[in-house]
Amino acid sequence: MQNTRLNNLFNVIAENLRIWFINPWRRITVIIISFLFGFFVGSAIATTSGQTAEWDTVAAAIVVIVTEIASRLFYSRDSLARQALWLQATNYLKIGITYSLFLEAFKLGS
Repeated sequence: MQNTRLNNLFNVIAENLRIWFINPWRRITVIIISFLFGFFVGSAIATTSGQTAEWDTVAAAIVVIVTEIASRLFYSRDSLARQALWLQATNYLKIGITYSLFLEAFKLGS
């Protein structure tokens, strides 16, 4: 890429964010927020697709495809690449969605 002012600005912002997320407490906070957002998304998927019984199989197929892609991204890397924050956040988002859907299934079963 060319060395423009906009490119330099984006590089500086990316470097500052990388340094800011090195702090373990900030990383843990991002991971917890990602898990809770996944829990919310899973609950929203279960409630909205359950309103009309026409979209249940489509929503289930989309959730399975997304979780498999997230698993493939996370587990196909070596252990050092797994420590990337966006990969960890994606994995915990997937875990939150799966956990939410299990809880919805238990609520419907009782």
